[in-house]
Amino acid sequence: MVSWFKQEFGLREMQRAKELGVEPEALFDELVNSVPAGSMGLMLQPYWSPGIREPGLEAKGSIIGFGDVHTRAHIYRAILEGLAYALRQGKEKIEKRSGTKITRLRVSGGGSQSDAAMQLTADIFGLPAERPHLYETSGLGAAINCAVGLGLYADFPTAIKAMTRVGQVFAPNPEAQRTYQQLYSQVYQRMYKQLKPLYQSIRKITGYPA
Repeated sequence: MVSWFKQEFGLREMQRAKELGVEPEALFDELVNSVPAGSMGLMLQPYWSPGIREPGLEAKGSIIGFGDVHTRAHIYRAILEGLAYALRQGKEKIEKRSGTKITRLRVSGGGSQSDAAMQLTADIFGLPAERPHLYETSGLGAAINCAVGLGLYADFPTAIKAMTRVGQVFAPNPEAQRTYQQLYSQVYQRMYKQLKPLYQSIRKITGYPA
């Protein structure tokens, strides 16, 4: 979804980043930080690709709450917020099924390079968001396997302790957390149920998604 936004609406930042010799993520963070928590009521349901079991084959992406105050910066922040809402919903399902409370949040991958994305994730989850010392954790996992296999470390716990560490930690902002809690519980968690019949009609009329 982030790649889609950059391709369709972010060419200005991509070009500027190239001219300045900086990472595009830094300029996209400027977009995020120019908009308050909650994107002034713009809410996004991130079903850009059809679901299989959850939420369902008929699911589609949606953005609600548009007004004339909203810009592409609001859309970009709403995308990041929508993704974080969906991840929080997944976390809560895991907790319910496992009976185990999740108390730590560690974020890796490309998105973790964005300070703004890390902060809003901490705010939406209500947990400190920890960034590992490097973001390519899949590659690090492979390196740990190799290190143990080659006998450089006696076992996995020893290798993990030696080869991983937490980098920067983003603490939740209480004011933003309150805003997100209300939007999540009163709006986001109700969106799919309310929109599902419309998604089904769209699929029946247009055949999309197949």
